[in-house]
Amino acid sequence: MTSPIEQACIDKSLKMTDQRRVIARVLSDAEDHPDVDEVHHRAVAIDARISLATVYRTLRLFEDSGIIQSHVFGGPRSRYEATDDDDHHDHLINVETGQVIEFFDEELEGLQEKIAARLGFRLVDHRLELYGKPVKPAPGNNKA
Repeated sequence: MTSPIEQACIDKSLKMTDQRRVIARVLSDAEDHPDVDEVHHRAVAIDARISLATVYRTLRLFEDSGIIQSHVFGGPRSRYEATDDDDHHDHLINVETGQVIEFFDEELEGLQEKIAARLGFRLVDHRLELYGKPVKPAPGNNKA
């Protein structure tokens, strides 16, 4: 079965080598936002012949083709996810663990549109990244 990222590559007429197919599948199957080393580690588990250089080149090709997008999330490494025009979401990054939480909030989206309009703009795109630390409940307070 063809992975969503592999299908996007085919739709854009990219040549799909076996190694690119593996990398496309790794990215499609990712439930997180892997960096290049994580993509390489997962790809090598499927095909040991895939080099780190191949992963770098393939990620660049996929990104330049608009199939994936990279995020820096306040750290030194880019993290990757599929580009999906039908699934807009924002990100909340746990600064203690690096965990990335995707979320969508209709009220927040409307507020961004209002702000842009007030400043004389019509939004065509945006990227929102929130950085935070988990709030720990006070001792003895076990209410959720």
